[in-house]
Amino acid sequence: MVRKSVILGFLLTVLTTVIKAEDPYLFFTWKVTYGTISPLGIPQKAIMINDKFPGPNLNTTTNNNIVINVINNLDEPFLFTWSGMQHRKNSWQDGMPGTTCPIPPGKNFTYHFQAKDQIGSYFYYPSLGLQRAAGGFGGLRINSRALIPVPYADPEDDYTVLIGDWYTKTHVALKDNLDSGRSIGRPEGVLINGKAGKPDGTGEPIFTMKPGKTYKYRICNVGLKMALNFRIQNHKIKLVELEGSHTLQNLYDSLDLHVGQCFGVLVTADQEPKDYYMVASTRFLKTVLTSTALLRYEGGKGAASPELPKPPVGWAWSLNQFRSFRWNLTASAARPNPQGSYHYGKINITRSIKLVNTVGKIEGKKLRYALSGVSHVETETPIKLAQYFGVADKVFKYDTIKDEPTKVDTSNILVQPNVLNIEHRSFVEIVFENQERTTQSWHLDGYSFFAVAVEPGKWTPAKRKNYNLLDAVYRHTIQVYPKCWGAILLTFDNCGMWNIRSEILEKRYLGQQLYVNVGPPELSQRDEYSFPANGLRCGIIQGLPDPQPPRDSL
Repeated sequence: MVRKSVILGFLLTVLTTVIKAEDPYLFFTWKVTYGTISPLGIPQKAIMINDKFPGPNLNTTTNNNIVINVINNLDEPFLFTWSGMQHRKNSWQDGMPGTTCPIPPGKNFTYHFQAKDQIGSYFYYPSLGLQRAAGGFGGLRINSRALIPVPYADPEDDYTVLIGDWYTKTHVALKDNLDSGRSIGRPEGVLINGKAGKPDGTGEPIFTMKPGKTYKYRICNVGLKMALNFRIQNHKIKLVELEGSHTLQNLYDSLDLHVGQCFGVLVTADQEPKDYYMVASTRFLKTVLTSTALLRYEGGKGAASPELPKPPVGWAWSLNQFRSFRWNLTASAARPNPQGSYHYGKINITRSIKLVNTVGKIEGKKLRYALSGVSHVETETPIKLAQYFGVADKVFKYDTIKDEPTKVDTSNILVQPNVLNIEHRSFVEIVFENQERTTQSWHLDGYSFFAVAVEPGKWTPAKRKNYNLLDAVYRHTIQVYPKCWGAILLTFDNCGMWNIRSEILEKRYLGQQLYVNVGPPELSQRDEYSFPANGLRCGIIQGLPDPQPPRDSL
């Protein structure tokens, strides 16, 4: 009896330890409403989260579980997506129209996802229509666990800076423009954390710094269309993190951030104690739009100089800066092992996919954007749900584009769902070829990838000799300049339905996106989680029973 009681006690201790060892949970309630803002001096309707514009910063740590009850008090459906979050085995929480039914007006939905094996600087935003043009976005940071060393000293403080172009038209009016076949045109201004500043010495400081101290700034371009250059008067910017990867710590006078990109930088307060301007301005426009925000030294005296540092000119400068970004091979990211212990350059490519982006018109007049001749259109039943409930053949077709497209005819664009099948754990090369006259910014949900090259001209297999196969940054966006190509490498090891999209909002809305279905022939919960118990249903799956046989339990 003594022996049995000792064994029972031991088992109870182990069980209790396992329960206590579960990663922490963070709970939030977000009420999504309309509000009125006037960042450019014109009152306009905005999307607020808990009465805030921008929304609250989501501050978490590697492996934390995040539970957010989203209450939709708008008069239209709504969804959040979490740009850069990988949602391992859980594309149900990605919040894209192809994976999730929208939250109806007056209803709620609770997101539950984990920051599994990730660190870094990200943001969230509304994924339906052009709602992002009305706000609803906010910063998302994943801090390193205490046991994982960070390759720089702890900063005095950690600040989020959301920069983006801005329109004075409502998101509904902008959507109507696109639905009628027209462009949304150029933005009217640039915002920094929801405000447009002028270098006139007025206004309260956005942040305060103590002389001699170093601060971390997480800068994200949350805009709709324009690449932006970020700089701070008289201060150097040290890049230390880029979309979840530690980088070599180079110093810059300014940084180009393309739409959807986030950088983590260090800034030391090593100048004369007074005010300085933080500056964000548009790139690749003849008429440059600029916004400022005040930084103040604690105890400092003196106004900021109205003479702002000048932005760079042309995209060649931006391309050279992209090439200067390097992965920190010796630093640990979310796990203890060094980033450079993964030798991606030695893995054989099992599949090569070229995606050619073009612009054209349908019905003789309506603007559409396409990938390899197909302009994606959203479906009433989300693609992932149609697949899961066994009705995919009634909603979409797989593999309507070829891995190596023939000559793309911009006068014959197909408007239909664009879905690719990709084998689980295959190591794939994706080439983005930009045949347009404007810069692109591409994003992949559910993954990070190695951005190994961006070059002028058209891609051929011979261009592989120019790939960076040693220390390309592991990230989730890549920009491709006009008449250029960009190449990425990655292992598709995260099962689910994942969106590849242009982060230029009008291009995405008008078809420049697709979904990749990643999965082995037979799925189990070892590879992908089942449809969540609180999952929303819409379209033709309403009333259908859950698929049989049931999946394996965890």
